[in-house]
Amino acid sequence: MSIATAFRVATFQVTVDGVTIKPALALGGWLGFEPTTGGAVVMGDLVLTETEIEPVMTKLLASGIDVTALHNHLLRANPATYYMHVHGHGDPVVIATAIRAALAESKTPFGPPAVPAQAAEIDLDTAALDNAIGAKGKINGGVYQFSVPRKDAVTDDGTALSPAMGTATVINFQPTGDGKAAITGDFVITEGEVNPLIHALRENDIEVTAIHSHMLSEEPRLFFVHFWANNDAQKLAKALQAALERIAAARS
Repeated sequence: MSIATAFRVATFQVTVDGVTIKPALALGGWLGFEPTTGGAVVMGDLVLTETEIEPVMTKLLASGIDVTALHNHLLRANPATYYMHVHGHGDPVVIATAIRAALAESKTPFGPPAVPAQAAEIDLDTAALDNAIGAKGKINGGVYQFSVPRKDAVTDDGTALSPAMGTATVINFQPTGDGKAAITGDFVITEGEVNPLIHALRENDIEVTAIHSHMLSEEPRLFFVHFWANNDAQKLAKALQAALERIAAARS
């Protein structure tokens, strides 16, 4: 059974097109641990500012942690944020300790955060969103989140990876008032799905903000397409529904 842990960048405020980004929308780093022979496979990504990239990467590499990708998720973010994907195999405690030491080179907050009471409701028609996406979302930090796994199995060096290891499409809605929402996340797709998905998004005025890989030795080969829009939430949900129909997503 895989275990995923999340942490958030909470020491600075990021805006995109005038929208203040909640950590749960696009500023959450995470690590997933998948038990395997010899300990665990560990992968995830770290949210960093430009000046934090070099010292964090230096620490990771010195500790034997692989860096598998470095890129943006958002465009026009102020300040700019970057996402460093990591991979390790071995004793999970040793790997976690090494990543923790590397993050000490950044302003990532540690220690138990002040946890506000989780809202039971959000200013969105979540039933309609669930119906469009074909999955049940959840409220997290003022954001309505979906995780949609792929139909096909994904492996890394022969180890089966669960959706919690970053192999599921992630779609996040942050209310921006008057029935609107800012959306972002990433679609997890294979080579033949890249351009059909891009067309589906662009046909519905959803901006494609990044196309890249996160891993190095996965099967099948995967690509990650990040997106952004701020518009009527129901309109966006229907557009995302059309996009999901272009890929091998496991939906209800």
